[in-house]
Amino acid sequence: MDLFAQERDRLLRTTTRFLGISATVVSLVALSYPGVTDVRRQAAIVFFSLVMIAFFIMIGRSGKMLWVVLGMAAGLMAGGIALVPGGIDGPLATAVIPLVGGAIASFALLLSSSTKRVLLAAAAAVVVVAEVVIGTQSIFSVQVAAVLLGWVLCFVAGFWIGNSVPRAARRIYSIGNAHRAERQASETEAQRRQGARLLHDTVLATLTLLAHSGFGVTPDALRAQAAEDARLLRHLRLGSTPQPQASGDYNLDTVEESPLGQTLESVKQRFGRMGLEVSWHGTGQVLLPTNVLDAFLLALAECLENVRRHAGVVEAHVTIIHDDKMVRAMVTDAGVGFELEGVSEERLGFKESVVNRLREVGGSARLFSAPGAGTTVVLEAPR
Repeated sequence: MDLFAQERDRLLRTTTRFLGISATVVSLVALSYPGVTDVRRQAAIVFFSLVMIAFFIMIGRSGKMLWVVLGMAAGLMAGGIALVPGGIDGPLATAVIPLVGGAIASFALLLSSSTKRVLLAAAAAVVVVAEVVIGTQSIFSVQVAAVLLGWVLCFVAGFWIGNSVPRAARRIYSIGNAHRAERQASETEAQRRQGARLLHDTVLATLTLLAHSGFGVTPDALRAQAAEDARLLRHLRLGSTPQPQASGDYNLDTVEESPLGQTLESVKQRFGRMGLEVSWHGTGQVLLPTNVLDAFLLALAECLENVRRHAGVVEAHVTIIHDDKMVRAMVTDAGVGFELEGVSEERLGFKESVVNRLREVGGSARLFSAPGAGTTVVLEAPR
């Protein structure tokens, strides 16, 4: 509020200085016309008017009540010199009105903030009106009405400015307080949410620690989870599409043996989507251990991939037969074929991708081909 009060007082002082000096200059210009008054009276009026202007300048700088009192005294002296003799003519009365009804009345802008100042302004207004009445020798004259109007307007303007600025300051402070309250509420809510998250994480960590007896996840559990993840990736690479039955649960078999027919169908669908039609013959269902099944299917998929890329045909035949000890798959195509002696197994990629995988589980692979007669691959894996 101190800052607003300082700005209010500065505004009132500036307005008083501007209005007082302007009205004084207008009155002096009017008095300078020849024949308005005699030279001696005009010189005295000009002297006290210039003194009042000096006090207006001092009021604009400091605003002390001493300058206000001295300035009003100088103005009253100038008005008294012009009006008190009485019986003045119309031009002189009209020329003095801006001085007594404007310049001296501008001090009322600074005299509306306290009772003492209001009384001082009222006393000065009574003296000025009395001077005008004596000068014009009439109470109900235009000059008296003009002087009263000037004093009333200045006093009302000072009172309005002096009271509206504090109200605006209180409104601004109330808006600022509301903004600060809203910001503090937002910060409190953010701190509460952060505390709730911290409490949740702390409780969850404590419960996890209690559930694992303070030792965390065991190495065996991590190995089992890694094995399940590896098995899921192998099935995805073979073309199967696990369907989740519940969150974190897929319909992959976890037993040691899986039916070969279900996985062969997924391989067939995979290559069908890539443009190779695979015709299946022989056994529909064969149970194989998981590691054997993975190696067998990877080798079979590699053979079909070679057909798709190099045979130049869009159809391949796969025949599955088995006995008590072995399961065999023959992959046959009617493509361009090639000369086995002219191409090494390393260049074909056959040895690394097919033979070695089957050998790891105790199986084998054999390749038969001739130019223009197609290619046949026989895969064997133990049951």
